Amino acid sequence: MRTEFVLLLSLLLTALLGGCAVNPVTGQEELMFFGPDKDVELGRKYGPQIEKALGGRFADENLQSYVNRVGQRLARVCHRPDMAYHFTAVRQKQINAFAVPGGYVYITTGLLEKLETEAQLAAILGHEIGHVVARDTMVALSRQIGMTALVAASAGVGGRGSGDLTAGAAFISGVLSLQYSRDDEKDADLVGLSYMVQAGYDPNGMVQTMEILQELQTIRPIEFFSTHPNPDSRIAYLEERIGRRYAIFGELKTGRDEYQQHVLAVLSPRQDSEEVTEHAASAK
Repeated sequence: MRTEFVLLLSLLLTALLGGCAVNPVTGQEELMFFGPDKDVELGRKYGPQIEKALGGRFADENLQSYVNRVGQRLARVCHRPDMAYHFTAVRQKQINAFAVPGGYVYITTGLLEKLETEAQLAAILGHEIGHVVARDTMVALSRQIGMTALVAASAGVGGRGSGDLTAGAAFISGVLSLQYSRDDEKDADLVGLSYMVQAGYDPNGMVQTMEILQELQTIRPIEFFSTHPNPDSRIAYLEERIGRRYAIFGELKTGRDEYQQHVLAVLSPRQDSEEVTEHAASAK
């Protein structure tokens, strides 16, 4: 126990004495407690557990390949194309998407079935890539679960002992309930918009995505807004940015037919089948 405490204290002091780094999204110098390599280690260590907590990988490799292709197209033009990115559709009815440190991005099938085009999918993935590149998750987690817990999770203190399990559980719970600041969300929106255009996607796909989510919210509260701001103000600054900076671009990719083929045509039959199964089970 004493050894674990000394190790944790040493790591905490190292983190607190860490230097500043330039946020590639904002261009501003920020205090960063860990180097980028630590992000990758955390993602590799906890990504599989987070994926499991989100319902597990959706069992259709054609759909997974399509989501990954769209994500990698965006990742190639982002500020950190040197990182390895992983884009996964998880089997969950909740409408949400998550970014995990180190390039792990998850989107739920609940959200996928509400979108209509490839450009809208690119809007979601581009936004989450923005959080990864800016390292927003690490900053927000240190605020939400505490620096000591974050250092413990990153260090893997105690191996498989109770300390490591507790720290890991706090990290996973923190990611799944994480709330970024409004400034972080705006930066991720605008840089995601930039990635979309650079990758050849119609930036209006992001506005359309916000409108879809806004309409869903009027029907019932959706999980997306438990971890993301309401789209009202976001639509205004997105439209302003598109009109001022991207109106000069010609016709860019919308990808309605591709999305229908690779996503909606796959999810709709499965959704119908699951509803029939659930109805039959409840009737017993």
